[in-house]
Amino acid sequence: MISIGIDLGGTNIKTALVHREKGFLKTSSIPTEAEEGKEHVFDRIALAIEALLKDEKDKPIGVGMGLPGMVSMDRKTVKSPPNLPGWKTENVSSEIEKRTGLPCVIENDANLAALGSARFGVGTELDYFIMVTLGTGVGGGIIINNKIYRGTTGMAGELGHVIIDYHGPLSNSNTRGGVEAYLGQRFLSRFAADLIRQNTDNPLYIKFHKDFEKLEPVDLYKAANEDNNLAIDILRKAGEKLGYAIVNYVHILDIRKIVVSGGVAKAGKFLLKPAYDTAAKYLMPPFLEEFEIIYESLGNDAALLGAASLAFEELQ
Repeated sequence: MISIGIDLGGTNIKTALVHREKGFLKTSSIPTEAEEGKEHVFDRIALAIEALLKDEKDKPIGVGMGLPGMVSMDRKTVKSPPNLPGWKTENVSSEIEKRTGLPCVIENDANLAALGSARFGVGTELDYFIMVTLGTGVGGGIIINNKIYRGTTGMAGELGHVIIDYHGPLSNSNTRGGVEAYLGQRFLSRFAADLIRQNTDNPLYIKFHKDFEKLEPVDLYKAANEDNNLAIDILRKAGEKLGYAIVNYVHILDIRKIVVSGGVAKAGKFLLKPAYDTAAKYLMPPFLEEFEIIYESLGNDAALLGAASLAFEELQ
């Protein structure tokens, strides 16, 4: 059995043909061209699906799609997704079905990263876990009894907007000090640039002082690997903030396995060890039993595999 997985972002439309047991059969990516408007984006998605199915003999069961924003409980409609100009409340499912003839279900992209991990990644061994995605922003997905927990209207799991310091920096949250303000890629880079400017003899300043817009978390990781103490300290502070957030997640949900994915998570031990140490320090003792932070190496592929898995599970 095969299905189509789509990861719709503001920059690229990633598509995959996925076998239920074997995983990826074929993948592709095309620019979203989001600035051209929603109808154009829907047409682009249909074009990508058509290209993916060229010369394919077997018909897919349908389309599963991940996208940013809050998705309705029936998995058809998204509300005001970020980075997609002109989108308000859109029935994405019907637009894709109209253009391709294939049934379509949609879900928040971070929820699908969690589902992809549950079906194809480190989450296959876990019935309960919390996925934290550290990318451009911070997203989350909650797996309970091997299924996505979606709350009462389908919008649960906005873990990046949990507030850990009301006097902290701004991000996309409605108030200061959300988790995303410390661990979203552009916010972490902004924080790092402020500290690097104060250390003009540091190799990171020498490399980036003419254009700090080019500084990314991966540069901090590379510098930390070269024993750059400033980079190590920046990642440690970010990891500690993640640890405080995890304390909240675990105390609320009583789920002890935390799966971390995304580009920022590639900082590895420099980020995740401070996160673990901080969480272990402040968790109530009974919650320490079986507590673990696990890195998901699937990265962005997790959302694509999760999208295809959603189609398998909802469209049979």
